[in-house]
Amino acid sequence: MTEGRRIVVGVDGSDSSRAALRWAAGQGALSGAAVHAIGSWEYPAFYSWEGGPMPPDDFEKAAAKSLEDTVEAVEDERGARDSIERELRHGDAAQILIDASDGAELLVVGSRGHGSFYGAVLGSVSQRVAQHATCPVVIIRA
Repeated sequence: MTEGRRIVVGVDGSDSSRAALRWAAGQGALSGAAVHAIGSWEYPAFYSWEGGPMPPDDFEKAAAKSLEDTVEAVEDERGARDSIERELRHGDAAQILIDASDGAELLVVGSRGHGSFYGAVLGSVSQRVAQHATCPVVIIRA
């Protein structure tokens, strides 16, 4: 791989993020860029420290497992274990990806896939990164 070249991809465990990671891994193999999968987590707006649905550590653990499972599944499909860098960050997903786009060759995200009319509408994360990323953005539908 070429030194310093990287493709950042947002991973949340959804089918569209898995498709985005699959596409990014293929593009990385073609271009020689490293693939950097980033997952994020934050406490839901409804969460309260007392009587919340999950203990605070569980949000982070669930996001870490989702990131790891998605990356492993794509690596298994490609037959290339440990070829994708992984990073989990706490905070707003769109802002994390926008920040990570600085210096990246590409930012790849999945599109929300509801089908029919809603399928044509970008999700809030993909829309924000498309508007504010500092590198080209590729949005992949599942």
